[in-house]
Amino acid sequence: MTWIEAVILGIVQGLTEFLPVSSSGHLEIGKVLLDVDVKTDLTFTVLVHFATVLSTITVFYSEIRDLARGTFAFRWNSETRYVSMILISMIPVLVIGILFREEVESLFSGNLVLVGVALLVTAALLISTQLVKAGTKKLAFLDAFLMGLAQAAAVVPGISRSGFTISTGLLLRNDRGEVARFSFLMVLLPIIGAAILDILSFSSHEEERVIQAGVLAAGFVAAYISGFLACRWMIRIVKKGNLYWFAIYCALVGIISIVFA
Repeated sequence: MTWIEAVILGIVQGLTEFLPVSSSGHLEIGKVLLDVDVKTDLTFTVLVHFATVLSTITVFYSEIRDLARGTFAFRWNSETRYVSMILISMIPVLVIGILFREEVESLFSGNLVLVGVALLVTAALLISTQLVKAGTKKLAFLDAFLMGLAQAAAVVPGISRSGFTISTGLLLRNDRGEVARFSFLMVLLPIIGAAILDILSFSSHEEERVIQAGVLAAGFVAAYISGFLACRWMIRIVKKGNLYWFAIYCALVGIISIVFA
């Protein structure tokens, strides 16, 4: 992997993790176009995911700090309630990750038809949010679980995690700003867990390609900066309700993927 490829893949990871256009789908497309199998570059994969986590922590530092303080007060309060909802949202993706890990990994085979169809599904769901009047409801435990189901569906490359979770929250008539905040915070632990599983499942007989430190650093910085900017940008977009542009983009990329598959 060259540093240019690392920067491109880092930017793709950072932007598409937060923008509702599917990071997994774009990485599959990038893998085909650049002829780079990021799954065999374990160190790079873990680093760009850690960069994504770090960018989220940077944007929501004060919120995460308050949640930690409230949780470790060891009493039921608004912070422990919020953390409990995050834990509940993790149940579906945890079940998928444990019971169907091999089936999920088999989907990441460069199948652009699958990616294209999934992107069209993402586009349809994003468009549906424009047909529902903005709500002001406070997130409830059932909402958190349903957003967790949406997150679990995003294991399919081309299904946008942020697109599905945010759309689900909006369709349930929840406050736009709260939906965006919860969507980004609920993904922190699953990303960390997935990175740990990647490390544990990378058997000793699998040879990882050696990547230069400069290349790794370039990918990390690219993923962090693009992730930070995309996260802040996406919060403002959700509050304004301008998701249809992403729907159009997903539809176009989906059609192109299917045509050129």
